[in-house]
Amino acid sequence: MNRIAAALALGLASVLGGCATYAEPPIASAPVEQRDPVTLLVSIDGFHPDYLERGLTPTLSRLAAEGASAAMRPSFPTKTFPNHWTLVTGLVPDHHGITANRMEDTGRPEAPFTMATVDPYWWSEAKPVWVEAEEAGIRSAAMFWPGSAVPWGGTAVRYGPVADGIMASDWQAFSMQVSNTQRVNSVLDWLRRPADIRPEFVTLYFDTVDSAGHGGGPESEQIDTALRDIDSHIRDLVAGLETLGQPANLVIVSDHGMAATGSDKTIVLADIVDPSLYRLVEGGAYATFEPTEGNRAALEAALLREHDRMECWRKGEIPARYQYGTHDRIPPYFCLPETGWTISATASGTSWSGGNHGYDPFSPEMAALFIAHGPAFRRGATLAPFQNTAVAPLLRHLVGLPQASRADGDLADVAPALAAQN
Repeated sequence: MNRIAAALALGLASVLGGCATYAEPPIASAPVEQRDPVTLLVSIDGFHPDYLERGLTPTLSRLAAEGASAAMRPSFPTKTFPNHWTLVTGLVPDHHGITANRMEDTGRPEAPFTMATVDPYWWSEAKPVWVEAEEAGIRSAAMFWPGSAVPWGGTAVRYGPVADGIMASDWQAFSMQVSNTQRVNSVLDWLRRPADIRPEFVTLYFDTVDSAGHGGGPESEQIDTALRDIDSHIRDLVAGLETLGQPANLVIVSDHGMAATGSDKTIVLADIVDPSLYRLVEGGAYATFEPTEGNRAALEAALLREHDRMECWRKGEIPARYQYGTHDRIPPYFCLPETGWTISATASGTSWSGGNHGYDPFSPEMAALFIAHGPAFRRGATLAPFQNTAVAPLLRHLVGLPQASRADGDLADVAPALAAQN
């Protein structure tokens, strides 16, 4: 038995030794994809550049320190939709047609424009960068950018637009029910795709800082909470790009800043002008008026005199520095208060405080954020303030589009942000 056991052990050792001779070769690792940089335009609505100084936004502050940054000047009026359309067209609101968050037009007398309007009629005067990109065969994607749910150049029917216009290859209609986390994840999911259906130009929009500023004012705890939250989502976005091995030229902007306001800073129109003389089109950070029938002269006499903390003009006499007052959608009379004051038809009767925007774009409180980070940009560059009409020329340069023949901004305004080879 011992001899049999020894023989079996010797035979097993021989077999095992032979197996070692025929070990499988290691499996070669798959080649790592070399990705070209994606251009990613991020808007943080209502983010004042001074918010970076609060120590609550380490990711944004790092991106600014490592890249190029500036306190950017918004276009007038300093409202959300006019400025978001300026950022992607390079034209001031007076030229691109989105002149306010609420507008009226003789071509659509039955339906004023609101921030939910996707009728192409209102948006047709200027072409956004994602449409230019799609026309050039450059795939684009839009996460909630104002105007991105509009089929550009499409027709309209009574109950809404016909989707026969040009849109980004991927887009989502705005919904506050979609969280910031879901927005970031959607962008990263688009970038996980195979190269042939992966976007090269992407927009991403966050509204929560603006909402907090309106609710509590720019110095509130609400703002601080929103700043911490938005920075964590920018951190997740950057980390996700790194995990994908996806280089990115990040252009992070806001549309305007925020000014503190409240019931103690209210201009009551009823104390200034007879309500029967006008129809108020918009009120708040500015006011626009249509005269009632036969009352133009009386309305002018009431509005175009001196007022405490407010100036009023005929639309064609608005100061030239605002680049505003020629478009048909701007009502005949326009009043602008001092920054932080609110124009109201009547007194509210209650005490309130918060924040607002829409004021003079040269007011420090209205300054907007600009951060540019990625291989196309210089490191540690601080730019002189510039108008946000220069962002669209920058995007065209990054994406590889020719500059527009009709433009209010110039790439030269942001050239100091670009790395030498760009």
